[in-house]
Amino acid sequence: MSAPQTIVIGAGIVGAATAIWLRRAGHEVTLIDKGEPGMGASYGNGCILASCAIVPVTTPGLLPKGPKYLMDPNFPLFMRWSYAPKLVPWLVKYLSHANDGDTRRIAKGLTNVIGDSVEQHQALTRGTPAAKWVQESDYCFAYENRAAFDADKYVWDLRREAGFVPELIEGAEVQEREPILAPEMKLLAVMKNHGFILNPGKYVQDLVKLLQEMGGRFVQAEVKDFDLSGGRISAVDTDKGRFECREAVLATGVWSKPLMQKLGLNVPLEAERGYHIVFKGPSQTPNNPMMLASGKFVATAMDQGLRCAGVVEFGGLSEEKSKAPLALLRRKVKQCFPQMVAESEEEWLGYRPAPSDSLPLIGEVGSTGVYAAFGHHHVGLTGGAKTGRMVADMIAGQPSNIDLRPYEPDRFA
Repeated sequence: MSAPQTIVIGAGIVGAATAIWLRRAGHEVTLIDKGEPGMGASYGNGCILASCAIVPVTTPGLLPKGPKYLMDPNFPLFMRWSYAPKLVPWLVKYLSHANDGDTRRIAKGLTNVIGDSVEQHQALTRGTPAAKWVQESDYCFAYENRAAFDADKYVWDLRREAGFVPELIEGAEVQEREPILAPEMKLLAVMKNHGFILNPGKYVQDLVKLLQEMGGRFVQAEVKDFDLSGGRISAVDTDKGRFECREAVLATGVWSKPLMQKLGLNVPLEAERGYHIVFKGPSQTPNNPMMLASGKFVATAMDQGLRCAGVVEFGGLSEEKSKAPLALLRRKVKQCFPQMVAESEEEWLGYRPAPSDSLPLIGEVGSTGVYAAFGHHHVGLTGGAKTGRMVADMIAGQPSNIDLRPYEPDRFA
């Protein structure tokens, strides 16, 4: 009798990690994606394994500030106004969580998924060629002064409660640590025990190669439907034919929404349009990945150059890049790194899957045998390895030592 067949849909970091952990548990695994592995949101992030990024955007006080942010051309939040009417139902739900109780609940839920990120990526890759992409480092938050840092007190207090306590560096020592920074930057909050991925796209591609070497399969195909005729999944239908299975895992990021509708769940999930610029051949790079608080962007020296990622835009799944977000990102980079020049630049636009409550969907949809593994907002790369392990354990019937209820897909039923 052959081992049970599991289909994993989506060859980003979450799908690749899920497939590897399932294969290690003895499952026959087929990974399916309509595109090349690792070329969606897993490709274009800030590269950081940001374990301390547990606080959602929807903190108390966001409601009165939101409209002001949208109108400020120097704030990294943009809206394609033609899309605004479609966004309203999601936005109302999203903003309803901008209170202390919900923020603490979400932060606790995120801590269990991303709080041990570096260790989870190391466990996923140990002893394999993919391990070379996982780098240990500090993660620095750069502020103009102590007052700017103190203005983020609520966020830092929540991080401290979760065990993430920064070392503060002030004055001239800031530029001694990070010579790339403008002299106006007078405070660094340094988080130890973090890390980054040297090239996220190649990392995921190496994970898929590893899966194939372990006896798993990768098929490039577009999933069209599920066969749930017996109340439980028995096959996945694609444009390349039918694949029979006992379970399926849905790890297709923002593209999971229409597939979830086929399961009878209308998930309040929006595409958050994220941008990055890679400065190739830079004259300077930071010594550690950093978040530039004044520009709300992250900067990481990765193998393609200096990647600066940030800026949020709401506007659906249009592939057309907007000029204003990229222009703002360039201005902020120049402001924070005034001496840095690059040989060339490469722009990117991708789509972060943003559920209305800022928590990923991880778990079985009803008793269908279909498992959700998507909706990680800004922390998909960070939480991908752990999420894959969680889902593989669920399918294998392994009990979890964390409370899985916050991630249940049925919370949107």
